[in-house]
Amino acid sequence: MDILIKILQLLLSLSILVIFHEFGHFITAKIFKTRVEKFYLFFNPWFSLFKFTFKETEYGVGWLPLGGYVKISGMIDESMDKEQMKQPPQPWEFRSKPAWQRLIIMLGGVFVNILLAIFIYIFMLSLWGEQYIPTSEVKYGITVDSLAYEMGLRNGDKIISVDNRPVEEFHKIPSEIIIEEVKTIQVERNGKKTEIEVPKGFLNKLVQHRNPDFIGIRIPFYVGGFSKDSPALVAGLKEKDRIIGINGEPSLYFDEFRDKIKESKGKEANIKVVRDGDTLVREVKVTPEGLIGVYAENPSNFFNLREKDYSFLEAIPAGTVKAYKGVENYLKQLKLLFSPEVKAYESVGGFITIGSIFPSVWDWQSFWGLTAFLSIMLAILNILPIPALDGGHVMFLLYEIIARRKPSDKFLEYAQIVGMVLLFSLLIFANGNDIMRIIFK
Repeated sequence: MDILIKILQLLLSLSILVIFHEFGHFITAKIFKTRVEKFYLFFNPWFSLFKFTFKETEYGVGWLPLGGYVKISGMIDESMDKEQMKQPPQPWEFRSKPAWQRLIIMLGGVFVNILLAIFIYIFMLSLWGEQYIPTSEVKYGITVDSLAYEMGLRNGDKIISVDNRPVEEFHKIPSEIIIEEVKTIQVERNGKKTEIEVPKGFLNKLVQHRNPDFIGIRIPFYVGGFSKDSPALVAGLKEKDRIIGINGEPSLYFDEFRDKIKESKGKEANIKVVRDGDTLVREVKVTPEGLIGVYAENPSNFFNLREKDYSFLEAIPAGTVKAYKGVENYLKQLKLLFSPEVKAYESVGGFITIGSIFPSVWDWQSFWGLTAFLSIMLAILNILPIPALDGGHVMFLLYEIIARRKPSDKFLEYAQIVGMVLLFSLLIFANGNDIMRIIFK
């Protein structure tokens, strides 16, 4: 069921993005009286799932969910309609329009994707506002996994800054370390300021690690609930109890308890708790998996969250800035593909990777936030100067405007073929990475 929910969210998100992107081309073509022959969600080789014709345009849904397209008359595109291009140019065709109009038509999809991201952020901010844990509020320090430990961080460290730059929102620190190719991390450890140097080549390990929570938030261990047939509940533990020790050893934080309880797998363990000011000890049977059937209290209950509500008018500039920062951050992520240290290209993923970022439960706030991010990603990837992408057409149109000479149709046909081969190769590479990760996981 979890996988099905992820797939449904991915398909809905991609459908929204494709429809809006292609509508950007469609509406700009119509503004300049250019005929649009087809408008399709998903591709339809050999047959369509659904189609109808209205005012010279065939609208439909294809069966291959790899994107979508509009077929504009008189344009060399993925349809490779050579017969049409052999006919004399008609006034309603793309090739008959001035270069500046053709440029706007090709930029229409990218422009609408950026506008869509801005609109989603405005809608989200006005409806839900913003809420985050400030880095300064992480008073108990951090927890680290094995890779962050290898990098030099320790449980209980309090992060002050990265490369001597404070980061206001704690949850942005892991991505900041990777995207900004951070060299040093300043922490408070045992009451003293310490500088951690990120080992050379380590950012590549973090990218390969694919775990955004390699740095977490340390919290005291208060009982927030019990699982079914919980040994802790049977032993007499109650909600709101604070666990402070195990087998005579102090264990003030959840991460400490999680590590120490593993030593008592399948045995009895003496759990020390504080309840209403009294200290109690209860003997609890530990499962063979090293569990006692207890849920920790929600981490957000221990911190003063930074919250801000927006009116619709206040959300307009805030949403625009949020989209701008999203574009800026994604451009930095693309830059990592060419970094000799990070080698992010080794971790490029396809549809499985994209689908995995959606939560396993349907949450509209997460869904729209991820859709806004993917809209920005789609806009930037489409504007790359690769033939067969919008950016390839834009590149040739800019050449035409500057050189006052249009590339030949034959050249554009060959460029389109090269671009399609390149795109399919990248598609196979990205999805092949996904499959290899599953096989060798």
